[in-house]
Amino acid sequence: MPLKLQHDEVPSLNLTPMIDVVFQLIVFFMVATKFTELERDIELNLPEVPQAAAMTAAPQARELVVLADGRYLFDGQESPLNELTTRIAAAKANFPGVEVVVRGDAACAFQHVAAAMAACQEAGIADLSVSVRIAAENVTRR
Repeated sequence: MPLKLQHDEVPSLNLTPMIDVVFQLIVFFMVATKFTELERDIELNLPEVPQAAAMTAAPQARELVVLADGRYLFDGQESPLNELTTRIAAAKANFPGVEVVVRGDAACAFQHVAAAMAACQEAGIADLSVSVRIAAENVTRR
């Protein structure tokens, strides 16, 4: 059996990278503190208001309903498919970030829902969602 005659080096911990990071953090916080002091040195009396609120409220999501017989209701008003894109585009012109929720009847053909989604896409709606109902627990899942 061979004997080990050579001794291994004792592992050492190199703290240099950790010290570098600590010094960088110290410099960062010193500079950041200097900026906040400059802001405090500016003598500025801000106006006061009794209440703060948003200037305009964000609009609620617009609702596009697809009925079982293939009719479309945009915000409760019936609209034929050829006018649907125009009405959605008008809603987007009033508020560019408008959201549209498509609620399709489960009994309608999917083609009607797809046509409603295509109308939203043509109108340039970026925030589009489809509303569904969660199935009852007794329904078997595949």
